Amino acid sequence: MTRPATHIWRLFRWGRILARHGALRGLERDLNTPAPVRRLIKIASIGVRVPATPRYADAFQAIGPAAIKLGQALATRPDLVGEEAAHDLARLQDAIPPVPFATIREAIERSLEKPLDQLFAAVEPDAIGAASIAQVHRAVTLDGRPVAIKVLRPGIEEEMARAIETYEWAAAQAEAFGGEIARLRPRLTIATFRQWTLRELDLRREAASASELAEHMAAEPGFAVPAIDWTRTTRRVLTLEWIDGIKLSKRAELIAAGHDLRALASCLVRAFLRQAIEDGFFHADLHQGNLFALRDGRLVAIDFGIMGRVNRQARLWLAEILHGLITGNYERVAAIHFEAGYVPPHHNQAEFATALRAVGEPIRGLPVKDISIGQMLDGLFAITRDFDMETQPHLLLLQKTMVMVEGVATTLDPDINMWEVAGPFVKEWLRDELGPEAWLAERLRANLDTLVRIPDLVRRIEARYPPPGAAPPPPPLPQVEVLRIGGGWRYAVVALISAAAGIAASLLLH
Repeated sequence: MTRPATHIWRLFRWGRILARHGALRGLERDLNTPAPVRRLIKIASIGVRVPATPRYADAFQAIGPAAIKLGQALATRPDLVGEEAAHDLARLQDAIPPVPFATIREAIERSLEKPLDQLFAAVEPDAIGAASIAQVHRAVTLDGRPVAIKVLRPGIEEEMARAIETYEWAAAQAEAFGGEIARLRPRLTIATFRQWTLRELDLRREAASASELAEHMAAEPGFAVPAIDWTRTTRRVLTLEWIDGIKLSKRAELIAAGHDLRALASCLVRAFLRQAIEDGFFHADLHQGNLFALRDGRLVAIDFGIMGRVNRQARLWLAEILHGLITGNYERVAAIHFEAGYVPPHHNQAEFATALRAVGEPIRGLPVKDISIGQMLDGLFAITRDFDMETQPHLLLLQKTMVMVEGVATTLDPDINMWEVAGPFVKEWLRDELGPEAWLAERLRANLDTLVRIPDLVRRIEARYPPPGAAPPPPPLPQVEVLRIGGGWRYAVVALISAAAGIAASLLLH
């Protein structure tokens, strides 16, 4: 296990980089930041020329691959890092210099356990994309199929493991302060980040995600997913169908090729809603660089490292919330939040409905180009603070993706109205899920499940209350005090963390 001194040294080095980019300023000025933390931020900034405008993305880029990934995750948490920081972190790009092809060739051959010429007819030595975790090369299989090969960067697993361990340690120390920091649940944020990263570091899981999404998207003919070449895919190498299309970021090329931009935008919104609401499994990184338009007008997504899941009950709540905002039924939206336990019961449901109305009414019926997403999110996050709502990471990831999809759709069609596109889909899905037939089927399923569980319940009761003559229960274990950092040391350590760390600098305690 890594010693605290090692974590502190890492955090100090990162903190100096953050200070040089002005990324500690928000933390220093926030009223929720303890005085010792503010003092140590001043110490960390000694001799540093702080820029007038904080450059959060540049700071994370300078720290390295693990920080880039953390920054991308924190870009989904404006409630945690502040709207300004979240907006700037959203421009984080994975683009970094590629690893030499000789190293990549060795990695491919070692992972697939064959010489390269026995796997591919040709592999382009120049990477077509190099990110913080992996890089991609174009190739042709022995049977003449064009493919893309994604290869993990050598040593990236160890580097990410070291950084995440320090993030977890820092988040635990910061959360120990309680109050506003604890409500924002930084440890849970880092735990979610770890899950994302572990998925991205096993390319078989990314391949499986692509395969699962392709099955779900069979119902959306305008949206496609590249086929996986499982014979040339391992934990460190992913081979998939080459996509010959136009990136959605290249609007002029799309128009020149004769694509219907409004149709592409609507298809993207419908595909996302089908993934998130109907299937509960969605591509959580749908930015323009990961979306292509094919010659036949279909949309294709790539890069399945970050995927989100939402269970059925949460999807029902989400659909009803969206429908309530679309129709102005704020009372029902408020009731859903209380039923779901998102709002503590000591608050007033009618007051919560009024707060939602203050956010929803200004945007209803407006085209997306006239809606300030920043103001809307600021209003929603103010509500979470005012009503003591704990963070729901799965819904934050969904919300982040929704905003991303909205941004791409708006770029394609500035006049698109997300609510108008979403409304019919959400209404139909709710009718299917909450209609009398669905209610009856759900009751029958629940009752059958209960009957099936009865034998197991009896066995567990017998295990808890064994018959006479059975072996005696084990003796109670003694209580052992766990060593913890206490008193003034805790404040000193947490202050240093908050002032210097990747986690501390990005957790701007907004």
